[in-house]
Amino acid sequence: MPGKKRKADTKMWGSTSPSSSSSRRKGGSSSRRGGGGSSSAAYGGASASGINESKAEKMFAELCEEDNPGAANMEGICILCEQLDLDPFKDIRVLVLLWKLGANKKPAEIQKEEWMAACHKFQLDSIDKFKKLLPSLDTGFLDREEFGDFYKFCFQFNRAGTHKTLDKELIVDLLKMCVTGGRITSHRLDTFCEFLETTKDEGYSKITLDQWRSFLDFSYEYPDAKALEGYDEGMSAWPVLIDEYVEFMEMSGKKK
Repeated sequence: MPGKKRKADTKMWGSTSPSSSSSRRKGGSSSRRGGGGSSSAAYGGASASGINESKAEKMFAELCEEDNPGAANMEGICILCEQLDLDPFKDIRVLVLLWKLGANKKPAEIQKEEWMAACHKFQLDSIDKFKKLLPSLDTGFLDREEFGDFYKFCFQFNRAGTHKTLDKELIVDLLKMCVTGGRITSHRLDTFCEFLETTKDEGYSKITLDQWRSFLDFSYEYPDAKALEGYDEGMSAWPVLIDEYVEFMEMSGKKK
């Protein structure tokens, strides 16, 4: 549905857009301003950067609400995804793109300053140029350090406002998007997701960033049954969540 607004799915993204946004977003750009007028001086000028800044600003303006021209929320990001033929709720490349664009200041949005800085960095001022960036968004191209930074971003970007945790259902969805393709073993991913989905402990209905990051580190350190032979819960410095996940595997005969 190019040009049409798609509502953010609260299951997959950490925040929702204002319900009245449909009356404030206009389909055309002639009546839109990118906020504060032209910013060629602020971003260095087209001749210095090699991009057409007015085109990059116009692209961003088309993603923003009229009353908030300085930030594109999830509805605007969904429009960009439609233009790029990406599924915003299932395609991991969407999160990689937002990470590369530097969408770090607030969850579930990208700000104009972040957008323009990324446009200069990656020489982007058209949808065609964005599409040429897509092949590089495979997480397989990220080394361990880069992936660790991206993995942290996935949690932070999906937070709702000032909340510091994510619902475990969202965590499971994100894990199945983020760490497939051999980054960790499928057994480690599947059993951890099963643990979260079946646990009755209300303490794990929401997951912290520390728990999120610890699971990846644990998966690197204990990839298989042989490695787990050396796991000592009594001496463990891992979060209790990890200890109870190991107990879950032992009790269910899935400690591999």
